[in-house]
Amino acid sequence: MTNDQKRERPFDLEERTFQFAKQVREFIRKIPKTIANIEDGKQVIRSSGSVGANYIEANEAFSKKDFVMRLKISRKEAKESGYWLRLIIAANEEKFEEEGSSLVFESLELKKIFSSIIEKC
Repeated sequence: MTNDQKRERPFDLEERTFQFAKQVREFIRKIPKTIANIEDGKQVIRSSGSVGANYIEANEAFSKKDFVMRLKISRKEAKESGYWLRLIIAANEEKFEEEGSSLVFESLELKKIFSSIIEKC
């Protein structure tokens, strides 16, 4: 990820998680349609979308306990997204590595952000 791309990341976490899910979907469209890629792609599409969906639910939480639980789910889904992305990168040609690695990095960044928020609660 270049410095320009790092600076372009949204500060709004809802928007950032949306962009992450969108970029994952764009990446999945580019990879070959093998059985493994189709199955792993379905998994990463679900988990990447759940990161933001659970963050939105956290913001609408009824209690602090509910808020923290939803953030933990978002963190778990970010971690899971990174796992599926790593599998996809490992199973495909080198030309997909840079974009895939950038998405893995973003999943780790999101996980760290959620961990930090959870710690402060």
